[in-house]
Amino acid sequence: MAPTSPSQSRLQRHPLAFNARRLGLLPASLLLVGALLAGCSGDKEEAGQGSAAGASQAAQVDVVTVTAQDVPLTSELPGRTRAYQIAEVRPQVGGIIESRDFTEGSDVEEGQVLYHIDSRTYRADVESAKASLARAEASLNTSSLKAKRYKNLVARKMVSQQDYDDAVATVGEDRADVASAKAAVSSAQINLDYTKVSSPISGRIGKSSVTKGALVTASQETSLATVQQLDPIYVDLTQSATEVLRLKRELGENRDAATAPVQTEVELVMEDGSVYGAKGKLQFADVTVDQGTGMVTLRALFPNEDELLLPGMFVRARLTEAVAKDAILIPQKAVSRDSTGQASVMTVNAENKVEAKQVVIGQAIDNQWLVTSGLDSNDKVIVSGLQKIKPGATVEIASDETGTDQNAASQSRTAASSDSSESEQAKTGDSQ
Repeated sequence: MAPTSPSQSRLQRHPLAFNARRLGLLPASLLLVGALLAGCSGDKEEAGQGSAAGASQAAQVDVVTVTAQDVPLTSELPGRTRAYQIAEVRPQVGGIIESRDFTEGSDVEEGQVLYHIDSRTYRADVESAKASLARAEASLNTSSLKAKRYKNLVARKMVSQQDYDDAVATVGEDRADVASAKAAVSSAQINLDYTKVSSPISGRIGKSSVTKGALVTASQETSLATVQQLDPIYVDLTQSATEVLRLKRELGENRDAATAPVQTEVELVMEDGSVYGAKGKLQFADVTVDQGTGMVTLRALFPNEDELLLPGMFVRARLTEAVAKDAILIPQKAVSRDSTGQASVMTVNAENKVEAKQVVIGQAIDNQWLVTSGLDSNDKVIVSGLQKIKPGATVEIASDETGTDQNAASQSRTAASSDSSESEQAKTGDSQ
């Protein structure tokens, strides 16, 4: 039998003491494991509660409550200003320029003398023509007296009938010579008058192409100067033939079709974005379509008392075509399009749920779209926070504006922009 160690003998002698030690250590280890498990469970519950709270928190969005309203429909067309009247000053006789009698860039009146051409040769021609007229009149007087005498003598058979007929024929020839001489005098006088080159119209004259001492001819290609009437002034606009047809139809609903779109009011936007102070009238639409571009020219007439508009300026014209009844406007930022180009908006229903609605978009009016179908009055269209939502999600409305407020704000911004541009121009003018 193997010998036993002292420790084994002690365990054998006191087995209950060993078991007590083991039982005393077991509850302590169990408590430690339980505490660790409870801590993990608590963390999971807190995390679950936090995620549930995040999921239940609704996204905040801004909406616009759309309102049906009457909206004027306008078209904006590019155009160029054109002088109301334009005339090139050209010499009608040749000669040396003796003087230039105007200031370049000034206003001139119709008939005002602008240049003097050396007139000595033409004055001599007038005198020569007058002398020829006097000679012809003297011959006519002599032949008339002779024919009168022969008339009495032929009755008494003292001269032959042939002599009398010859005398009468001579009178006729002399009368023709007198008429020709008078025409020569008139022609010479006209050429003499042409040595004073006058303005054919009233308006603003440009720079002169000749100076004193220059030789000019009646057939030269270069004009001496150009006179343009600036008040009123034309604005030539271009529009596609399709759009012109649509414009005539829309305007014709309220006007006689024969006059549409004539006399339609036009607002002018300058190149710097400011609005011209006076409104014009559409005068006519060209009767032909440019075969190369498919465009039609429209012409509007504007008052230009201050001569702010100069020929050749680029402008944009706004034409009021019609008034859309019960129209709906929404901000452009609220509209999104899919891969096919279909427009849609996100709306908030009565349960604060997001709904997607497909809409049909018309023309742009300032920073808004005209919606022709897909929305009803009082629909709430989401305009911000779109990246945080999707159809069916619950949202919280942070702010709500009406469509009329949006439209008024847009118009006020446009007016403020125009006022700002005008004030800038005024300041520039004062500083100059």
